[in-house]
Order: sequence, then structure tokens, then C-alpha cells
Amino acid sequence: MSMKFDIQPASNPTPEKDRVAKLVDPGFGRVFTDHMAVVRYNQAKGGWYEAKVEARANFQIDPAGAVLHYAQEIFEGLKAYKRDDGGVNLFRPDANARRFKDSADRMAMAQLPEDVFIEAVEQVVRIDRAWMPGGEGSLYLRPFMIASETFLGVKPSSEYIFAVIASPVGSYFKGGPAPVSIWVSENYTRAAVGGTGAVKCGGNYAASLRAQAEAIQHGCDQVVFLDAVERRYIEELGGMNVFFVFDDGSLSTPPLGTILPGITRDSIIALARDAGKTVREEPYSLEQWRKDAASGKLKEAFACGTAAVISPIGKVRSVSGDFEISGGAAGPVAMGLRKQLVDIQYGRTNDPHNWIRKVF
Repeated sequence: MSMKFDIQPASNPTPEKDRVAKLVDPGFGRVFTDHMAVVRYNQAKGGWYEAKVEARANFQIDPAGAVLHYAQEIFEGLKAYKRDDGGVNLFRPDANARRFKDSADRMAMAQLPEDVFIEAVEQVVRIDRAWMPGGEGSLYLRPFMIASETFLGVKPSSEYIFAVIASPVGSYFKGGPAPVSIWVSENYTRAAVGGTGAVKCGGNYAASLRAQAEAIQHGCDQVVFLDAVERRYIEELGGMNVFFVFDDGSLSTPPLGTILPGITRDSIIALARDAGKTVREEPYSLEQWRKDAASGKLKEAFACGTAAVISPIGKVRSVSGDFEISGGAAGPVAMGLRKQLVDIQYGRTNDPHNWIRKVF
């Protein structure tokens, strides 16, 4: 299914001088571009209709709008990267479109055709290309969908709004990736088998905030969750997947099921295997992590996601004691994979898996 987007440029876009000033240090997710893409869904009207690119503006939602009461809401995160030749790359948008569809399915929401998702993302990049920062900056794209039917009954909504907004972001780390410290949450869990852990829905993030606040109280940057059944096995961070690197050169990462099937995670597995490394997707306990860090069997641990790409993990803190990994420094495997991935994203090296989609 393809849809024709009706393009309605903003009548009063941000003046160039103001835009340039905002792009000097945009931070993360605080500055927004002039436009958004919106597609609506109505069961009675036969599905998806009215695809538009228009000036970024507030939505009008009735106080009984379904999203406000029953949290039918999903989102994605991906980036557009400026190449040295001035063109713009998207990285694996088809994977985001597929995951968005899977999320909608799990949340009993209308499924958006993958080509409409990609087209909406590309249209926003095209109309707001002047907002692309240079250097290690990128344009962060946030496709999302909310239930918009007005009713107070517990059932799937029959109306939805899908939209894409964009936010220019600087390099996630000033002066290169510094190792992060993480707090092991032993009171709170993120997801159970059969739950929504593999879905990119707002509720998962809301459920992680209390644990993240606890991490900050303990002087840590991030929280890591254990499995909900045995409270032993490492699952993922509040918003990132996690990898472990061993002295024999192999890597391990928690298996899918209750965690988000990260696109960065999937890309790292592919690149590590390309380089001849063994990558295992298997449970790894906190107890084993502590033991392997102490014996030196574990050489590195790192988190990964769209925003930060790869963050080395230097220190782990928990109620049962703290430990460091390789003296708390960033390791060569994490940094090597990060460089390789970023070089593919910016078009500086060859793309063996055809992950790049050139917008122009």
C-alpha cells in the first residue's frame, strides 16, 4: 500500500538565524524542526487516510481520548545522518517499520503498512533537511502512534493518529563515549514473559523511571534490570540493550523475548559475526557477571541503542556490592564496533548488509 502525502509547508518556518543558533548545541530531544507527518486511521472509514506533511502543531484530543486512559501508544526512534557529500542517509528504516508493526500488533492497534512508515519518515527529512546538524550530529526521528477514539470502554480504539516529528541532536557524548556506571535494580522489574517487554510502548519506559531514579540516587548513570521470574539474569537497561565481551574474543547478549529487539543490537551481532567472532544470545546472571569481572574472564561490557550507539559500562553497583570492569575504562571491542557502525551510518565505509537508505 502506498499513500500520497499532501505536502503543506509551514507558513512561518523558524528564521534561519534562529535555526542556526539552535543547531550550535541542540542537546538531545529539546529542539524540534518545523514540520511533522501525520496519517490518520478510522475503522469506519476503511483504515488509513489523509496523509499529510504540515507545520508542527498541537493535536486536539478529547479528554476521553483512548490514549489518555488505556495507554495504547507506541513509538520508534531512528536517525538521519548527513554524508560528507551533503546527501542524507537513513539507517535500516525498514527494521524500524517492521518493529513498529509488531508493536502495534501486540498493543491491539491498527498496523501501519511499512512503506507508509518509511515514506512519512523520508518526507520529514526532505522538508526539514536544513535542520540537519553537521559533524557527529544527526536528525533524530520519532515516529509514534496514539489511540484517538473518544470513549471510556476497555477495548482497542477504532481510531489512531500516526505521526513523525524530528529533533536535531548533537553528539550524545561530549568528547567521546565515557564509560557509564549502572545500578542493578533488585526491587523493580521491567517485563515478564508474555508481557510487553519486546514492544516499544511508553508504558515500558514509565515503568523504568522509578528504577532509573533509584540509580541516580546511588550515583549511577543508568539502571539495569534482572529477569522477573528468578531475579538473577541480566535483561536490559532502562532504554538500551547490553553486551558482554570475554577473554576468548566471544560476545554474549541476553536472548530476545522480554527485551526490546534493538536494531543497534541486531547490527552489532551481524558486524561481530562478520569479523569472525562468536556471539551467543543466552542468559547471563548477575552473579556470573560479578565473578567474570573479578577473574578477568570478562573484558568489556557495553550498552547499545539508537541515541548513544554504544556506551561502555565501567562500573556496576548493587545492594550486594559494587564491581568494576577492566578498571572502568572503555574497551577496544566496544569502541571498534562503535566506529564501524557510525562509519556505515555516515556513509564513510562500505555497507555490506545494505542497511543504508539514501534519502538524497
